Amino acid sequence: MRATASSPPHEIASAVLLSTTRSNAPGRSRRVASATTYSISTAPKAASSSCRPRSTARASLFGFEKIQLTDRVLANLGASLSSDVSPFLFAKQPFGRAGAGKQGVERAKCKTYPGDTQWPSPVLWKLFDVLLGAALIKTIPEAAPCYSDWEVYSPSRCQNLGDTWNNSTLRIEDPTSIRAILFQGMTCMPSAYTAVFLGNNGTCTVGGFPEYSVNVSNVAQMQLAVNIARELNLRLVIKNTGHDFAAKSTGHGGLSLWMHHLKDAEFYRNYRTDSYSGPAFKLGAGIQVYDINRLAKEYGVTVVGGEGRTVGFAGGYIQGGGHSPLTSIWGMAADHVLSIQLVTADGRFVTADADTNADLFWAVRGGGGSAFGVLTSVIVKAFPKIKVTTLMYNMTTGGNFTRDAFWAAQKAYVDRFEQYADLGYYAYYRILHQGTGISHTMASMVAPNVSVAEFRATMAPLWTEWNAIGVPFEPTVREYDNYSDAWAEGFPQEVWTWGMRQASRLIPRETIADEQQRAAIFDSIRGVFEAGANLIMFNIRNPPGAENIDNAVNPAWRKVLMFALMFVTWDVKAPTDYVTALSRNLTFEWNPRWRALTPGSGTYQSESDYIEPEWQQSFHGSKYSRLYEIKQAWDPEGVFYAQKAVGSEDWELGDLILGHLPSQNSKLCRK
Repeated sequence: MRATASSPPHEIASAVLLSTTRSNAPGRSRRVASATTYSISTAPKAASSSCRPRSTARASLFGFEKIQLTDRVLANLGASLSSDVSPFLFAKQPFGRAGAGKQGVERAKCKTYPGDTQWPSPVLWKLFDVLLGAALIKTIPEAAPCYSDWEVYSPSRCQNLGDTWNNSTLRIEDPTSIRAILFQGMTCMPSAYTAVFLGNNGTCTVGGFPEYSVNVSNVAQMQLAVNIARELNLRLVIKNTGHDFAAKSTGHGGLSLWMHHLKDAEFYRNYRTDSYSGPAFKLGAGIQVYDINRLAKEYGVTVVGGEGRTVGFAGGYIQGGGHSPLTSIWGMAADHVLSIQLVTADGRFVTADADTNADLFWAVRGGGGSAFGVLTSVIVKAFPKIKVTTLMYNMTTGGNFTRDAFWAAQKAYVDRFEQYADLGYYAYYRILHQGTGISHTMASMVAPNVSVAEFRATMAPLWTEWNAIGVPFEPTVREYDNYSDAWAEGFPQEVWTWGMRQASRLIPRETIADEQQRAAIFDSIRGVFEAGANLIMFNIRNPPGAENIDNAVNPAWRKVLMFALMFVTWDVKAPTDYVTALSRNLTFEWNPRWRALTPGSGTYQSESDYIEPEWQQSFHGSKYSRLYEIKQAWDPEGVFYAQKAVGSEDWELGDLILGHLPSQNSKLCRK
């Protein structure tokens, strides 16, 4: 069954209804409310929404979701504007009927780019902006104030950018800035961050950033953008925060939907479906992890969310599956989604849940972002408030604490992974090169529903063994009466690193539980580190019964006991040959070692190698064929694309970075 979203829409009578309050900053559009108010007003006034407790069988649409395009408005639009509005119309036939054969229109092989005959004229861009209510932003790279050939040139602003460039909070407030800037081409950076290794010469161009962004404040704007992108074969990009390792929220010549300001939220004391009755949140697409944890604390509940503060909770995180410090007791974030609202490739605004558009509902919960539609909001379960105990410490080699002693201590810890995960514990820690030594920092070990005394008792055997080895460490153990405070203490604001690549692997229980296999993977992890990589490690499981949940989450997550990431970093002024060798080693030398020891497993698509081999199996396992079928039903024309997203194997980027990394600063064409 295919159904559009419920609740009557506010039809667009004029472009004024699409407008939002804007800041005075040139080229920038801003929402009125800050990230902490959870109350955003949009025209018309009655459509405003705020976070307040309610009890209902179903959730109503947010105010911004009630502002929609309709067939009637689109039918009369051309006459009222005396303009050709065909690029803004819905697809002639609705998409979404699996097995119905080819539903879309045959488009040109390559997406449309500036200079192409089908590229929108200045008049059409102006009309588009009028229909959007002046929400269209022509891309000005964030670092453009550092370059005298840009009108926004300002030495003082440039100095501030250089001083704060690693501050992720500031970067996510820009329409186009992203974390994975390497794959954009690093074409406009503050001077201190000029990518010498890419041969960049201190110039500033748009490069792999999209040409335009829509500062989204309502559903109608999303529909207009999807329609024009489909009809004119434009590359469509979706960006929330830009906290993404695969450059999924950028693309040369693209039209971007900037979802960051959709901060609406509502709490339901008793949300009821046929299979669930209990507390839940409805969250706008712009809600981030720190937002939902603050809300959960306010209402005395707990929500399964990630460790990264700037992660967009209701966007790519949920759609990618979403692992969490609470996964060992409650599973993946996608497991607790009750309903989703989204705009699909035909321009329609639909609901997806267990009863309506069930195939889409299945796919979006774990199948990956930027593949099936533009998510506007999500309804997720909330759990009771719980106490949490956390552990933090660090250890560094030196003196009598040798490298061999360090790895003996690590082995003693890994030997207990099964025990700790089965107690519901979660751990997130780093092993880094520090000069000629090794530094190991436990960011946070999280023990839900456990007191300090209980936690210390379970850790005592390991600490006794560490003391015998001679490990220099001072454990900090704290108990909190709620998860949100424990999370805030253990996972501070993350710094974005500009010269970096990573790869990862989900290590299954069967590997860790078997002494011989555990020794082999441990030796391989050490070997990759000694070869030059740094490590981020997780001790995590999915709880019993999680494997029976019917959604698109990677089956490898259901068997996991260790999630291991390797990463390499370099200075932007490093020689090209050095960076190329590091990058190639990661993909072609080191990642295959872990893959060979874990046949049939996979990895987490949101924190994977940018060019992960056999990614369909790695990210989706046995579920990929169904995902691809759903993709073809709901997006037969390939409106939605992202690197290594479902269906992306039908496309290719024209250029390579360092000779082996697909460049987002190149044309996207069908194979």
